[in-house]
Amino acid sequence: MLDMLDRLGVTIKTALPGAVTGYAVVNSELTVTAKAADIVKVATFLRDDPACQFICIIDVTAVDWPAREQRFDVVYHFMSPRLNQRIRVKCPTDEVTPVPSLIDVFRGADWFERETYDLYGVLFTGHPDMRRILTDYGFEGHPLRKDFPLTGFVEVRYDDEQKRVVYDKVKLAQEFRSFDFLSPWEGTDYILPGDEKAAPTPPSQPQPTQGNKLTGEPDKKVSP
Repeated sequence: MLDMLDRLGVTIKTALPGAVTGYAVVNSELTVTAKAADIVKVATFLRDDPACQFICIIDVTAVDWPAREQRFDVVYHFMSPRLNQRIRVKCPTDEVTPVPSLIDVFRGADWFERETYDLYGVLFTGHPDMRRILTDYGFEGHPLRKDFPLTGFVEVRYDDEQKRVVYDKVKLAQEFRSFDFLSPWEGTDYILPGDEKAAPTPPSQPQPTQGNKLTGEPDKKVSP
């Protein structure tokens, strides 16, 4: 199995020396790295070449690496039903450089590319309908980017006066609180909420010593 994937990787890299920059076989999966500008050429070869026959596109997505200059890896997954093989193709790109659309090679890439644009902000040239598909048309930002705030930028609500959905800036309901994560059963160096209502326990008083009923003298304690 690994030898077959390795031979397939060599075949693809040899046939497309300028477009494919490398390949790797990890966990019995073949991953090919290609230039974003040549992705149409690579996808066409994978579909038409007899050694590949990857006629089915499974998915198009992206991975965000904010620390890199080319922060995105656009990831394509293809399947060859005849050869019973799968392949992954990765294309690095940045926030402003568009990637050619595969819609002329694989019609099924239509909504996949729209989803990648909506959630990551990756642009695709040649796409006939590059609109958001999962978020609202007035949504700000791209929610699967690593630098997107967890609370988002805006929130929606229905306004009874305007009789429509309106956008408001996100407002946190409470201020930031600092937690010390100390266990109340182990004791803390401050008074827990509610403990100030409890009355302090008076110190225990020593019990009076009773005398001997026969002699009237105090009982003597016998040391052990």
